[in-house]
Amino acid sequence: MGHAVPLEIGMEPFPGHRLCEIMGRGSFAEVWKAETPDGGTLALKFLSPAMGKATPAEIRSIQFVRQLDHPNLTHIERVWCHLGYIVIAMELAEGSLLDLLEVHQSDTGKALPLEHVCFFLSQIADALDFLNARQHKIDGRLVAVQHCDVKPSNMLLFGDTVKLCDFGIATMMTASIMTSKPSGTPDYAAPEVFRSRLSNRTDQYALAVTYCQLGGGRLPFPDTPTSLLPTYTRPRPDLSMLPEREHEVVTRAMSHMPQDRFSSCADFIESLANINVF
Repeated sequence: MGHAVPLEIGMEPFPGHRLCEIMGRGSFAEVWKAETPDGGTLALKFLSPAMGKATPAEIRSIQFVRQLDHPNLTHIERVWCHLGYIVIAMELAEGSLLDLLEVHQSDTGKALPLEHVCFFLSQIADALDFLNARQHKIDGRLVAVQHCDVKPSNMLLFGDTVKLCDFGIATMMTASIMTSKPSGTPDYAAPEVFRSRLSNRTDQYALAVTYCQLGGGRLPFPDTPTSLLPTYTRPRPDLSMLPEREHEVVTRAMSHMPQDRFSSCADFIESLANINVF
């Protein structure tokens, strides 16, 4: 696949799907709002192979997760190639939980109310537990799925519903821990990821980091490297942004040893809700 052509308003990357505005741009992708032939709208995410993002393995991951049905997984309509891009058509969200946090911080100077964070993340926890359970059939085998990039920008808002998105590095697992090429966003990565391991509770660790950011306004690690360096060791998290009553629960979800974390993401969020009694 060759060099990707610059995207512009009015382009039709799929017949009848017209680009009308850009919604976001990152190092490896652009997201556009597009009008459909029936007058509806979709979000189109463009991944450029020239930028090293879209690989055959990532496309296979997206296509596999696309087949799974859960109310808190973003629906992917189709995936195709166009003008040097991999294009993912998905339902159009109002924004992400990161967007919501940034607006709230700008308006009030504070992080999101903890009861709102628990409400939103309980939905994400349900989606993660669905993915993480070894119940999905691929090539005749039952596998579990680790999302591997759980973070607020990958949690999309549809009214009061939150849905997980961005499945490009989702990984199929047939064991509770396995060797895996380090991937994901370093700020949210579990200790085992830096050691080229993946566990059945790696996503839970990232969910706990997300809770710190949404409910406390900042991340628990000030010294995280910009890449997944194997020489880096996670320190004990700084949870001073959260109420002290929550520290034990969040610390457990961020245990260095995966087996010491909660048995499920739902158990983690429910424990927080029970402590706070909203």
